[in-house]
Amino acid sequence: MDKNALRDALQQGIYKVINPMVRLLIKVGFTPNAVTTTGLILNIGVAAIFIVGGEVSNRGELEYVGWAGGLVLFAGLFDMLDGQVARLGNMGSTFGAMYDSVLDRYSEMIMFMGICYYLIAHHYLLSSLFAFIALIGSMMVSYTRARAEGLGVECKGGLMQRPERVVLIGLSAIACGITYSFVGADYKVYVEGIPFHVFETMSVFTLPITVMAVLTNITAVNRLMDAKKAMQQKEMKTA
Repeated sequence: MDKNALRDALQQGIYKVINPMVRLLIKVGFTPNAVTTTGLILNIGVAAIFIVGGEVSNRGELEYVGWAGGLVLFAGLFDMLDGQVARLGNMGSTFGAMYDSVLDRYSEMIMFMGICYYLIAHHYLLSSLFAFIALIGSMMVSYTRARAEGLGVECKGGLMQRPERVVLIGLSAIACGITYSFVGADYKVYVEGIPFHVFETMSVFTLPITVMAVLTNITAVNRLMDAKKAMQQKEMKTA
């Protein structure tokens, strides 16, 4: 089974779990756009937690990171719910698809704004740079697909699509908060011969963001190259 088939199978399994909730939302009158809007509001809440944490807590006090991670995952659930509400409720529309895409981008940018604010406020300056690079990569993963499909070429696949990004940030933030509760803020790992620590409690959150910064941009470039090949093949067929 290739990775796309595995991803589709996992997605279908998740749909089976969330479909009862989807039917409940439809029953109480939620529309797909209302679900999408709720997701945006929750991501504003994520940013608010990070910003408040940056203002009221000290460097290394990571409980706010853990709470924000939990809300990231809960908000991410609404990314799947809106599409299912549209499908099961027969409420899909062209504007709804566009509304979903636009608000997803807003949600992601707002979330990263909160992360960057927190990291800068606590003087994790290098990590804040990687968070910004991860944001750039995330936007370009989505943009390359949208632009290619606007030109009539399918451009999917690759690592670090939106669900993977949400899960990675959410789980790493929760893990960071849990690690802090057990080992505290001052846990550091040193390697002989290196004058600074190579790992600390905050690294549980910042290292996955660094990985995301690399993989999202690799995915965007790979999508660009795949789109180029597909467009060249399409041009050769019509020549």
